[in-house]
Amino acid sequence: MAKKIESPCVSVCQLKGDLCIGCGRTVEEIGQWKAMKRPEKMKTVKRAEERLKKIEARQAGA
Repeated sequence: MAKKIESPCVSVCQLKGDLCIGCGRTVEEIGQWKAMKRPEKMKTVKRAEERLKKIEARQAGA
């Protein structure tokens, strides 16, 4: 059986526009999380990680 994909939520729910700067997910992704299948969750986690890297890079350059 495949391992469960845990939510990337870190309980720092702060929205900037439609993006949570705590986990990197969009409002839409957060709302759809429970209904997502494993492949969708994996893609969402990957996109969220990339978004957070961009946020961190911007903050480091500021």
